[in-house]
Amino acid sequence: MLLAAAQQTDLLPRVETALSPRILTTAPSLRLAHSQPTTLRSQLLTLLFLEAVGLRRTWDLRGYMGNALALLTGRPRAYGYRHTERFLAELAQVGADDTLTEVLARWTSDLWKARLRVIGSPLPVFYIDGHRKAVYADHLIPRGLVGRQGKVLGCRALVVLHDQEGHPLFVTTHRGDQHLTMGLPAIITRYELAADLQSLERVVVDREGMAAEFLATLASEGRTVVTVLRTDQYSGLESFREVGEFVPLRVDRQGKVTREVALARFSLLLPEHPGQELDLRVALIRDLCRQVPDDKRPEDEDGPRKWDEKPDGTHEYWLDASWQATPLPAKPTVPKLIPIVTTAAEANAVELAHTYIRRWPAQENAIRDWLIPLGIDVNHGYSKTPVINSEIARKQEALQRRLENVQRWADGARKRMYKAGKLHNKRSQLTKERATELYRVLNDHQMELELQDVDRYLLRKTIREEKAVADAEIEEYQQREWKAYHTSNREFAKCEKYCREQRELLRALENLVQQGREMYELDNRKDQIMTVCKVALANLGMWARDRYFPEAYAHAGWHRLQIFFQLPGRIHWGTESVEVELKPFNDHALNRDLETLCAKVAQEQPRLPDGRRLLFKVQGVGLPSLDAQERAVA
Repeated sequence: MLLAAAQQTDLLPRVETALSPRILTTAPSLRLAHSQPTTLRSQLLTLLFLEAVGLRRTWDLRGYMGNALALLTGRPRAYGYRHTERFLAELAQVGADDTLTEVLARWTSDLWKARLRVIGSPLPVFYIDGHRKAVYADHLIPRGLVGRQGKVLGCRALVVLHDQEGHPLFVTTHRGDQHLTMGLPAIITRYELAADLQSLERVVVDREGMAAEFLATLASEGRTVVTVLRTDQYSGLESFREVGEFVPLRVDRQGKVTREVALARFSLLLPEHPGQELDLRVALIRDLCRQVPDDKRPEDEDGPRKWDEKPDGTHEYWLDASWQATPLPAKPTVPKLIPIVTTAAEANAVELAHTYIRRWPAQENAIRDWLIPLGIDVNHGYSKTPVINSEIARKQEALQRRLENVQRWADGARKRMYKAGKLHNKRSQLTKERATELYRVLNDHQMELELQDVDRYLLRKTIREEKAVADAEIEEYQQREWKAYHTSNREFAKCEKYCREQRELLRALENLVQQGREMYELDNRKDQIMTVCKVALANLGMWARDRYFPEAYAHAGWHRLQIFFQLPGRIHWGTESVEVELKPFNDHALNRDLETLCAKVAQEQPRLPDGRRLLFKVQGVGLPSLDAQERAVA
């Protein structure tokens, strides 16, 4: 069925047409350049259907004893490991990864009609997310956070593009330390060029893309981005402005509102443009079923309430022998906020909330139910090339930037220290001179009064008053002197601190050089080719599900459909058709679904690559036989 789907959806002709010129002209010395068209098709089908027959890697072909791959590729026996691995390596060598990626974009765009939009209908929504798969290697390779394991590991980073129905349209492979904000603009531009689309105007991305400059750049290109705020970007309802009225968003079976939403505004500061802000519209979801602690304190409370304090302000008398313990008061809670933001100038709160919430079933579930079961986390190709250690480079850049700042601060502190020291010496000399002059005038005046035989009491009073005035003026001089002294000491301490930090930073830089490991970057070409095959296989499975399976399978994943795709049976080869007698299940419900499937296939009569029609029917009750005798998979 998947083979017929590949022919019906025009996947095989597109791939063969795109690869033939490149193979014949790029590397004529390779064995691949001399392959016949039928051989090339068989080898491509082997890579495409590896996961369909339960094989994870080309290495698994060593122990493969089934007939499914041989039947799918039109050969008496399936290709072995060495032949298939050589074919994959030569494809990567001639740069077929870029060609196949572009073919995937054009094919999925036509398959799911991504470029068609009815006039007056809302803009199509595209979901973009990052996915990392761990790579275990002896050498250090670029590392990133692998979400499924919650660890920072050496990995490859995938950027996956889905449409609003959850179909994987496009995928690219990058080094593991690449952030989604770097891969997202590239995949948008590349998909638009490959699929001949004017613009992906409305993009939904996870909170990993919640960066102000990143959103501002996409908004300046005319794109509308929908994402969700990180929890460290807001503190509560008071962080938003122009909050509208909350309206029901979700209601349970009893008619109780479980979620409500309101429209609001939020401003993000642009770090690279001081004083400028990015204005966002917010669909503020309040989840009434999930309560979180309210950390805000009432304005009349000075601090946290003591453990023995009652609500009325009195205290528990727990020293009394008759005292009975009572539960502590429950901490105040508020409904959990889920702020979904968009760069659009105007928005509808309910529609905006549903647009983002649909990302979970449309993209997250598609990755879980299709791409991961089809081996998206399996690595292919481990060849490496030495590169600059990005982890050490980032640390060195940060230390070097800090070192330059500290050197500048130390020079400034040293200059201010010397300037303050000179000012202190100058003011100290002025203080001494002024004090000497004031006391000389005071002594002269005292001697004049004594010569005039002024009363002793009046003399002492006059001299005491004049001395107080002189001392006050001297105190002002001394205050200015001490101010310069303290400034000099403070700048001395700063200079000492910065000079010490310079030596520490230089030591840290030398330690980085000595302790740094050499980093290697993986060659992602083979892995990208196999990833494209897996994404194409997922689209074939979704297309066959929507076209041939009963309506109950509208949201079925690979695991649920796999039992149908790998069902054993007998094949009858005809000149114009191929009839497959499928072995029935040991379940009446599955057999009813199988009969419906056979009826739809008989009605459609899809054609195989050789032009013959494909027909299915369920085997009747006959002699029992071992499954091993019927492993010819349709």
